[in-house]
Amino acid sequence: MGADVKKLFEGKRVLVTGGTGSLGKVLVRRLLSGEEGDPAKVVVFSRDEAKQHFMRVSYQHAPAATDEIIYRNFQQKLQFRVGDVRDFQSVVTALRDADVVINAAALKQVPTCEYFPFEAVRTNIEGAENIVRAIESHDLPIETVVGVSTDKACKPVNTMGMTKAIQERVFIQANMRCRGTRFVCVRYGNVLASRGSVIPLFHEQIKRGGPVTVTTSDMTRFLLSLEDAVDTVFTAVRHGRRGETFVPRAPAARVLDIATALVGDRAVEIRVTGIRPGEKIHEIMVSDEEAPRTLLRGNWYAIVPMLPELMAEAITEPALVGEYSSGTDVLSLQGTIELLRKHDLLDLEASNVKDGEMLR
Repeated sequence: MGADVKKLFEGKRVLVTGGTGSLGKVLVRRLLSGEEGDPAKVVVFSRDEAKQHFMRVSYQHAPAATDEIIYRNFQQKLQFRVGDVRDFQSVVTALRDADVVINAAALKQVPTCEYFPFEAVRTNIEGAENIVRAIESHDLPIETVVGVSTDKACKPVNTMGMTKAIQERVFIQANMRCRGTRFVCVRYGNVLASRGSVIPLFHEQIKRGGPVTVTTSDMTRFLLSLEDAVDTVFTAVRHGRRGETFVPRAPAARVLDIATALVGDRAVEIRVTGIRPGEKIHEIMVSDEEAPRTLLRGNWYAIVPMLPELMAEAITEPALVGEYSSGTDVLSLQGTIELLRKHDLLDLEASNVKDGEMLR
């Protein structure tokens, strides 16, 4: 069904835009580990030189004995490039020496995008178009581009989701503009216990004696780890056909149950504060309209593109009969507790919160 897992990035030059972000950092570490083959080079492309510096220092201070392969590949193969996906010439220069591009650059905080919508357009839409136009106008021999999207792009109600939905369309249609390059997308929901997310927020609120704030009592969210998100990217590179969008099958929980599980038997108030601008009650990763075009690929759903020129064959047995929503199959309170325990998140002191995307 594709290349050997161990050879997926063997000898490849991989460019990660937004590589200093939450997904980018875990993605780069796993690329350097050699688990999917030994890349020729890994380039982190982002506009934040401070984050690049701290990322570089984190590798320099990591003992070589901790992971000899990662440390060796950091020294020999990891490169940092300052640039911005908003700038066409910057993108052209970065893409000239790449085989695989993973576009993780994004303006993704929901409230920020509501207050600065055109900034979201510039990064999330124009940035994607710059990648496509660079490949098309300079005939760059890039093999694969992965567009990292979000559940918010499905039936979008906020600016972040709207711009990401357009980004998906830009990349999908690019398969018709750049015949020598395969463009695929991935969608994933919230990253479990990432920095700035609701779990470390709840931990801090509990430590201060409360209240623990929940925006609405019936809100649900998909929960997956950064490793799961990277697995989705790797699966799309390995198995994705032109124009497909890969979606992980992930557990979902009520945010109120997450708060209840973390509070436990402590005398801490849980207070409902009301929904924030652009916030959804439930996350939807596959819509009703997309369900008839959705196939099952292992632990992932693959949404086939709607453009007839990109549909390889008619779908007679779709994997879904309706939308894939976090509100459909929700963990019980006990199931939520077990999930949090599995990830060592019940203990306020022992929890290992990773840098990642906000759980909104």
